[in-house]
Amino acid sequence: MRAVVQRVSQAAVTVDGKTAAQIGQGLMVLLGVGQEDSDEDATYLADKVANLRVFSDDSGRLNLSVLDIGGEVLVVSQFTLYGDCRRGRRPSFSSAAPPDKARELYEKFTARLVEKGIRVGTGVFQAHMEVSLVNDGPVTLIMSSQGEF
Repeated sequence: MRAVVQRVSQAAVTVDGKTAAQIGQGLMVLLGVGQEDSDEDATYLADKVANLRVFSDDSGRLNLSVLDIGGEVLVVSQFTLYGDCRRGRRPSFSSAAPPDKARELYEKFTARLVEKGIRVGTGVFQAHMEVSLVNDGPVTLIMSSQGEF
């Protein structure tokens, strides 16, 4: 699995002009699922995201997690994170998981965050979405359950 994680002061996802989810302070996660991913990848990456220390403590150091601050997480499925742009001009998405598998692991990822007590908002799987956010910092990280980054 791959994720682009952004520390935000607020974020929202809209589908067909209607807000599907919105959060205040927390993390915006764009989540891609690959063909080789498993339940273990979803659990591993969700745990990493939940415990990622990217929020400032009283000393101004990035020492607190979204759990520590009582923040929220907005998760949006993004198969294009598996786009391979090395050849030609059109990305290949052959490494992305098929929709049924991707949906299952996306839901396992979000469920794991909820199990940890995090308020989670989600996009609408396979929908055309408009995502808006205020990147706080900015702090943006690329993560993978496969050790690619």
